[in-house]
Amino acid sequence: MTIRVVLADDQPLVRTGLRVLLGDTADIEVAGEAATGREAVTLTREARPDVVLMDLRLPDLDGIEATRIITGDTAGAGTRVLVLAAADDDGEVYAALRAGASGFLSRGMGAGDVLTAIRVAASGGALVDPAATCRLVAAFTRAARGRTGVPAGRAREVLVRLARGLSDAEIGGDLSLSPSEVGVEVALLLARFTARDRVHLLIAAHESGLVPPPS
Repeated sequence: MTIRVVLADDQPLVRTGLRVLLGDTADIEVAGEAATGREAVTLTREARPDVVLMDLRLPDLDGIEATRIITGDTAGAGTRVLVLAAADDDGEVYAALRAGASGFLSRGMGAGDVLTAIRVAASGGALVDPAATCRLVAAFTRAARGRTGVPAGRAREVLVRLARGLSDAEIGGDLSLSPSEVGVEVALLLARFTARDRVHLLIAAHESGLVPPPS
């Protein structure tokens, strides 16, 4: 199946570079390009892509609000947003994750990593960069800790390990669970927290106080 991607960035050269990169990939195609946040929202509703690569600092409507609209829009159900971030964008990236983004891409990432991230996001699978996402979420959730109910038993153990960036295989090894059993626990956690994907489970784990804050 071909993964359809919308490129949302106000810099034509950035969009051109991404279009060339994706154009050389058999399983990914560009479904459209947007130069503003409002264009990104409209185009997503029309094209219904699998993934939107979203610049955070768009004119007209910023990338955070555009992400909130897209991920909350029933017309765009199933569309995943990956935000394009610079080195000093941590606060905005976290806000975008809270708004519904499924992950983030550093502007310094290599071409192979970008393609992998798009495929992972489209599949709804594991975090794009577990270690980086864990550090970011931990740094920005300290004020919100204690707001979310803490699950008990095996679900709690799975959630703790997800928040530490472990893969399903590593979680299964730690808890003597098969891959399918880990998948069931993750699905139950997603339902419990009404979480869009694993990134938002990670946020829930930190807000519930399951994972100690960084020293």
